[in-house]
Parts: sequence; structure tokens; C-alpha cells
Amino acid sequence: MAEKLTDPDMLAPVLARGWQKIDGRDAITRTFVFANFVAAFGWMTKVALLAEKMNHHPEWSNVYKTVTVTLTTHDVGGLSDLDIALADKMDALA
Repeated sequence: MAEKLTDPDMLAPVLARGWQKIDGRDAITRTFVFANFVAAFGWMTKVALLAEKMNHHPEWSNVYKTVTVTLTTHDVGGLSDLDIALADKMDALA
């Protein structure tokens, strides 16, 4: 089971890549913009397969070529190592 992050420095690499903390919530967010809808949907499909294997699913929305993602671990009531791992994978695929 995931454990809630206790060291804020663990987020530094993710924040340096464009993720942002959400005010009033123990979560991070990032907006990805792709060339078109097909590229955005293709990326979401790849991420969905990884998220299912991790049993850790993002909150996200898609409008045309833009995907907005929020990551938090509901089981621990905030950010965990799973959020960092999924953010890393999302960034690598984008």
C-alpha cells in the first residue's frame, strides 16, 4: 500500500518539470498540450494502460488537444510515491 509523502523535497523533480501543487489540496496538476486530438487521445490510452497496471488512476479531462491531469492518492488522503511514479511515466510518454 502507498504511504503519504512526508518529505516535500521528493516533489522537487516533478515540480521542476511543470507540475504544480494545487492550493487547498494535497495534489499536483499539469496540463499537457498535443498536436491534435488523436495525439492527446493516444497519450491518454498509453497512460490508461500504465495506470491500470499500477492500480493508480488519474483525475483528468480532455478538450480537443489539451489534457489536464490531477494526481493524488485517495487511499492515503494526499500525495504518495504512486503520484510521483505516475507523473514520471506521463512526462516520459508526452
